[in-house]
Amino acid sequence: TDTWRSSWYVPCLASLETLQELCRKENLRCKSIGITNRNLKSYEVEYLCDYKVEEGTEYYLVKWKGWPESSNTWEPQKNLKCPLLLQNFLSDKNEYLSRVREGKALKVRNHVKALKPAVADYIVKKAKQRIALQRWKEELNRKKNHKAMILVENTVDLEGPPLDFYYINEYKPAPGINVINGITTGCECTDCPAEKCCPKEAGFILAYNKQKKLKIQPGLPIYECNSFCRCGPDCPNRIVQKGTPYSLCIFRTNNGRGWGVKTLQTIKTNSFVMEYVGEVITSEEAERRGQLYDNQGNTYLFDLDYDSDEFTVDAARYGNVSHFVNHSCDPNLQVFNVFIDNLDLRLPRIALFSTRTIKAGEELTFDYQMKGSIDLTSDSADGLSPSKKRIRTVCKCGAVCCRGYLN
Repeated sequence: TDTWRSSWYVPCLASLETLQELCRKENLRCKSIGITNRNLKSYEVEYLCDYKVEEGTEYYLVKWKGWPESSNTWEPQKNLKCPLLLQNFLSDKNEYLSRVREGKALKVRNHVKALKPAVADYIVKKAKQRIALQRWKEELNRKKNHKAMILVENTVDLEGPPLDFYYINEYKPAPGINVINGITTGCECTDCPAEKCCPKEAGFILAYNKQKKLKIQPGLPIYECNSFCRCGPDCPNRIVQKGTPYSLCIFRTNNGRGWGVKTLQTIKTNSFVMEYVGEVITSEEAERRGQLYDNQGNTYLFDLDYDSDEFTVDAARYGNVSHFVNHSCDPNLQVFNVFIDNLDLRLPRIALFSTRTIKAGEELTFDYQMKGSIDLTSDSADGLSPSKKRIRTVCKCGAVCCRGYLN
């Protein structure tokens, strides 16, 4: 038999640059990854690793793109045509020195000036981090299904992209859970909202005003027009389903809260900002996972408790930008339950709306205890699911009204 017919095919985990390095190291050509006769011996600066001065000439140790580190070479500065990489090198060097409060960057040995090994090591790690974060940003923007951009920024430490996080745009249901309940009817409106538009059919008012801003109180559900409705994509009752309209930045916080999210645009009051998505699991599975997350200090379980506490959203491994939004006891985002193509009250979609004007550059936060309920407060322990009655996690939000704990 042909053995290839029963072979397993798995995605390659190596980056394009790593594969190119292997090809050049073994003198191989591979058109599919961009290594041909024409560029097999081509050289492009990927980043700068080190610095020295010999006989009055400045040299930089160069890591060549698509070449293994064993091919690094010292090059005189006059030969380098990479002003941005030179700027990054000097910036990273000065950043390291300012942190360790060292007065001098250079030391003299046998009339050769060179960076201290710790400085050079930091510069290389920072360069690799910069490349990794750039790749992650590109990956996030390839996978998102909305027009707004996602940026990534870390000016705090050497932390790179999370290793076990996968970007998704909608719920990822566990086996046996159906997040699409087969709805086959929609409104007949030609100009929503009409008397028999989706919200009124469900017994509620339209959630949005003419400016497409939220006009209902927290705790009330949002019923948007669905894929079977007669209205078009410009219908004023289609907001959450279009995805976030704002460019956002995942950034590293400087006070021990890990990653956070800030807006790059001004967000007006009562505007839709993003959905909270992840794996949809049973509450029993959430309880099991919660024990593990407690030990890791993570908080990603979101109870779908609009009508019951049967299901939970877990955004630990699978999620979107909302995975990185931090808690605050004085948040600028509010949780709302949304129903579109699934009218099962046990499985609402979770949308985050602004509670006030949020300035460009401001961090986005929501209250992890807030959920979508009107009467859930920090004192209503009976309203919390079993997965929230475990080890208490200290809150670092810094708000004047901070309750002291996330749960």
